[in-house]
Amino acid sequence: MRLRHALLVALLGLGTGIALLAQRPFKEYPAIEYGNFPIPADSNTRTDWVRARLKYPDVYGYPTKPLFNNDGTPFAGYWTMDYPRSDRHLLAGVQRLTRINGRLTEQVVELDGTDDVYNWPMMYAVEVGHWLLPDEQAKQLGEYLLRGGFLMVDDFHGDREWAQFVYSMSRALPGRQIVDIPDNDPIFHTIYDLKEKFQVPGAQFFDSGLEYEAGMDRDPVTGERDYKAGKTPHWRAIYDDRGRVIVAICHNMDLGDGWEVSDEPRYPEKWASLAYRVGMNYFVYDLTH
Repeated sequence: MRLRHALLVALLGLGTGIALLAQRPFKEYPAIEYGNFPIPADSNTRTDWVRARLKYPDVYGYPTKPLFNNDGTPFAGYWTMDYPRSDRHLLAGVQRLTRINGRLTEQVVELDGTDDVYNWPMMYAVEVGHWLLPDEQAKQLGEYLLRGGFLMVDDFHGDREWAQFVYSMSRALPGRQIVDIPDNDPIFHTIYDLKEKFQVPGAQFFDSGLEYEAGMDRDPVTGERDYKAGKTPHWRAIYDDRGRVIVAICHNMDLGDGWEVSDEPRYPEKWASLAYRVGMNYFVYDLTH
């Protein structure tokens, strides 16, 4: 029995080593908003935790259809919104605000049918009101989540983008309901007690806020696109059979901008602070539940 136990431990250790070797190295991609953003020195350092960002196909045909910006440069895909500035500000916050041994750089992952995605247990997807997952990618996303993965989605607004998000999500996890997260759920109480939750607006507030301060007859715009349906923030989730949140859904808010422009004096501290506190709670929840 002792020999069999030793062999089992050795095999498990070998399997873990092979999995680590199979992890793809850090790679930076062209982005909508940023180029040549400073890369932290630990980009390929092994740490206990890495936050992944999901690279996905979108409704405009990216990446199979050639698309170009107004200046003639290739369109980088909606998945790159706020990337990588938002990611790196957030991950610096993880190091400051938690004891998670995390990397300062994100990991871009794809639902490409390989096993690579399973190396990264926490994924973030932005602008999911524009994603359009093919059947095989939706199926792999569902498998990833039911194996114990965690997905946080953010920065989509109004009814139309909600419907687009649900179209792909319902094929990833057919039959699973999307529900509002109750205030007493542990995800709101892992590090911070998030008793007061409010809409975290995007950086479009800068322009409308200046107009408001100048005395123009309009309030600062906090919602995006579908303003009537986009004013109320929704903290929603999909749970697994054990009652664990596997998809954390931030609708009608832009936490990504809260991280991205947290160093902008114009951006109110209360919004950036909530964006960071939500991120820290969700990450610690994923690691402990």
